[in-house]
Amino acid sequence: MANYFHKDSQVSKLASIEISSRGSDTRIGANSVIDDFVKIKHVGGIGGITIGEKVYINSGCVLYSGNGLKIGNHVLIGPNCSITPVNHSFMNKDTLIVEQGFMESKGGVIIEDDVWIGSNVTVLDGAIIRRGAVIGANSLVNSEIEPYSISYGSPCKTKRYRK
Repeated sequence: MANYFHKDSQVSKLASIEISSRGSDTRIGANSVIDDFVKIKHVGGIGGITIGEKVYINSGCVLYSGNGLKIGNHVLIGPNCSITPVNHSFMNKDTLIVEQGFMESKGGVIIEDDVWIGSNVTVLDGAIIRRGAVIGANSLVNSEIEPYSISYGSPCKTKRYRK
């Protein structure tokens, strides 16, 4: 239950990174940058947050731990993205949604190396963004995205590939 930031990482004083009360950690690798107004919150599961080396997380992003979030190396995340590896239960109409807890994990979120995520993207539990993928602005990622693909939309679909 701690945060581990590499000595060469840069975390803005205007970022908000919570310490987990659920037994999970936040780890930030060397030469990674967490910009102003980024929120990292441990909620909804027991997964940790691992951010690799040379990652840039732009202003206004919100990252939840949920069922686990793993971000590889050399990843760029545009402004105002939301990464949410957890889902609320809601099926019982006789119980308030807020009282139903969380659904079973779909595996958390994995973002591999050399990925660029455009602004205002939402990434949900169970999403895997493979190496070298590009995700267009305003997309909703809720499944696996192929390596070196250029994908966008809601839901996100592969349109072409990097050469």
